[in-house]
Amino acid sequence: MTAPNVAALIVLNNLLSSDGFVMHWYWIDRFVLFESPKRAKAIKLVTLAEDHLHDHFPYCPVMPASLIIEGVAQTGGLLVSEVNGYREKVVLGKLPKFVFHNTMAIAGDVLTYSVDVRNISRDGAIIEACVHNGDQLMAEGELVFAHLRSGFAETTLFEEGSLIDMMRIFGVYEIGVDANGNRLIDPERCKELEVRS
Repeated sequence: MTAPNVAALIVLNNLLSSDGFVMHWYWIDRFVLFESPKRAKAIKLVTLAEDHLHDHFPYCPVMPASLIIEGVAQTGGLLVSEVNGYREKVVLGKLPKFVFHNTMAIAGDVLTYSVDVRNISRDGAIIEACVHNGDQLMAEGELVFAHLRSGFAETTLFEEGSLIDMMRIFGVYEIGVDANGNRLIDPERCKELEVRS
């Protein structure tokens, strides 16, 4: 376990609106592997502090399968976004196949979302994924991501820099490597290095 990343905590604090509340749709907690452009692995700790557990089957709080799929999609979507330097508008296009072998994820469980890029192109990407609950295979499938272009030029999916902020919070720049095995560099750090040279 590593000490909290102070920069990530500052970023998180800055993401809060002036009234101190912002809706978060983070369905992963941290990346534990990030090998651009090949694969990534993220973890999600299931906790009773999450409201959705209380709304989904009262008195038997389980994490909904749809939110598990969303966590896998965030893991793969952030990998695909990073590959293109966050220049593309990456959206989940479809789930051609996704099979749950077990849908019970309860408070205290640690879910691991593993994604492997099967194909990446100008139009999008195909990702193979699996979900483990502890060391038990929970689900597996395929996700197709699309890069939005025509007709979406003016559409803002995320505020500028927010994907990079998410990557900081999720610890990508602490553990991520590029195709050559070199440590991924935070884009803000790259700007600092460019100014110095």
